[in-house]
This record gives sequence, C-alpha cells and structure tokens, in this order.
Amino acid sequence: MNAVSDREVDAMRRALELAASDGVPYGPNPRVGAVLLDVTGAPIAEGLHRGAGTAHAEVDALANAGERARGGTAIVTLEPCNHTGRTGPCVDALIAAGISRVVFAQTDPNPLAAGGAERLVVAGIEVIGGVLADDAAVLNQAWTFAVTHDRPFVTWKSAATLDGRVAASDGSSRWITSAPARADVHEFRSRVDAVVVGIGTVLADDPQLSARGPSDGSPYPSQPLRVVVGMRDIPSAARVRDDSAPTLHLRMHDPLEILDELNERGVRHVMLEGGPNVVAAFVSADVVDAVRWYVAPALLGSGPTALGDIGITSIAAALRLDITDVVRVGTDIRIDALVRRDESEQQPLEEN
Repeated sequence: MNAVSDREVDAMRRALELAASDGVPYGPNPRVGAVLLDVTGAPIAEGLHRGAGTAHAEVDALANAGERARGGTAIVTLEPCNHTGRTGPCVDALIAAGISRVVFAQTDPNPLAAGGAERLVVAGIEVIGGVLADDAAVLNQAWTFAVTHDRPFVTWKSAATLDGRVAASDGSSRWITSAPARADVHEFRSRVDAVVVGIGTVLADDPQLSARGPSDGSPYPSQPLRVVVGMRDIPSAARVRDDSAPTLHLRMHDPLEILDELNERGVRHVMLEGGPNVVAAFVSADVVDAVRWYVAPALLGSGPTALGDIGITSIAAALRLDITDVVRVGTDIRIDALVRRDESEQQPLEEN
C-alpha cells in the first residue's frame, strides 16, 4: 500500500492543528504533532511536542495509545528523529511499539536528527513522506531556516506613518499606531524567541519589550528573550530589567556576531525592533529575512525614518521585498513581506 488515504490526509491536518497548539513555546525545537491510526485506519491517539526536554509528538501519542498502536499507522508532521538529545530517538519508539506504517509531512532538515525515514524502512516499516509538506514548512518556517542556515530567522518589525516617519520631530512616538495594532505586536512577540533592540532605544524610550495581553496587560505564557545590543550600560531602573521576561545584554554591534551568540543559545526566530541605525546594520549585513510593517493613516512631514543609511543610491539597487500578506488591524494596515532572495526560501510568514 503506497497511496495515502483520505483518512491519513485528514489525520495529517489534525496533526498540524496539534503542532500549532496555543501555549507551546517556540524555542529551539520544531512544533510537531502526531496522530495514530489503528489497523482499520481509525484514529486512536494524538500527541504533540510541548517544548525542549518534553516527549516528542510520536512518543506522546504512543503513550496515549498503548498496545493499540501495534500494527497501526503513525501520522507525523515532521520526519521522526534519529538521534539522542534530551530524549531518545523517535524511530526507536515507533519500532518498539510495532508501528507498521509512518506517514510524515516535512523532511527533517536538521543534519543531527535526519535519517529517520531510512532507519524505519530498514526496520521493515512502510514510510511515505511529503504529505501536506508545504503546510508543515510554513508552521516551522523560522526553525527550518535556522537549522539550515545556522543562524536565527530575523523579522524586522516597524510602525510608521503613511509618510514613513517613526516619530515626530520632537521625538514623540506614542502612539503612532492604534491599540489593536499594538496588541497584534504583543501577540507576535509571544511567538518569537527573542526581541532585539539597541541600547539607544532603551535609553530613549525605556521599552519593556515583553508580550502582554490586550485586555488587562497580563503577560502571555511564552515570553521572548529581551536582547539589548551596544556598549553602554543598561540603567538599573530600566523597564527591560524587570522580571516580566529574561534579558540579555550583548556588548557588541556586529549583527553576525549577535546572531551567532543567539543561535548558540537556541534562538531560532528574532524580532528586530531596534532604531534606524541598528536596523541598517542588520539590513546591510543581509540578515533581515522578513518585514512586519504597521502603517498608520497619519502624516508628520518630518521626523526620523525607520531605516538608516544602507548605502543604496539608486532605484536600481533598491532592496526589494515580496509581500505575503496585507491585513487591516484596527485603523492601521499591517504588511508582511519577505526579503527577496532565492525563490526556494520564499514562504509566507506564519499567520496569527
């Protein structure tokens, strides 16, 4: 039996829903869901990966199924891993449980964990990959990018007036965008691993940089690592030093060094919220991968712009973006775009 049944496709859709469950931290590991079918093709158990150090989705589902899994089919959003980290290889668990067939979506791009499909085939298990693979890749876009490029995926977030100003000429910037747009930013912060700003932004604006809910300001369960870059000290009373989220001060300016340090710490998705000079450094180093831009229906005519000098002097040399989504948020417009590079890397930014 090589064809994928309608039941298996439906089970994969459910596995993708499980992988995208609210409250699961993003962190260094991919988001994975699994559904087990018995010998008749009926679903018997579900599982998901809940963060680093917890059971992988397949193991979670197998624990829920018990002996009912023997002879059945495992539907998984990511190729089962073939390595030992904080937990053992998922392929060993599937083999031991007597699974006869594995259907997965995305091939594991991590060289440390790859080879699971081949190992299963050698063990006599039928394996089919690539089912709803595009959906799975979008779900884990930042993680996939990070493990294949050995650096975090970087999304530059900015909010500006229709004429491109991020503040008035007197320096005031609160609030350019509407409350719903600001709430949207906080929700997005809760889904990234780190927020990066320069020390200049901390000194000028004293941002908190945590992820807070729109109704009462209560914190989201998952908080990003707040990263401040630059040589000057962070004031002891700065809000970024509070206990609402962890904070890291990197006394460096080079974007490549910054991302290398964050990659070593397991950061896979960075939200860049810095001022025009910090952003210009990241853009010039070609390490901005996506843009999330909030446009307010307002005009200032003067004041600072979002991006500093990146050395472009002609229209022909302009850095082009590919728009993936345009959404109205409150009274504002949110534009999501990817920096135009190789077409094989262009996938939509994960939706809310």
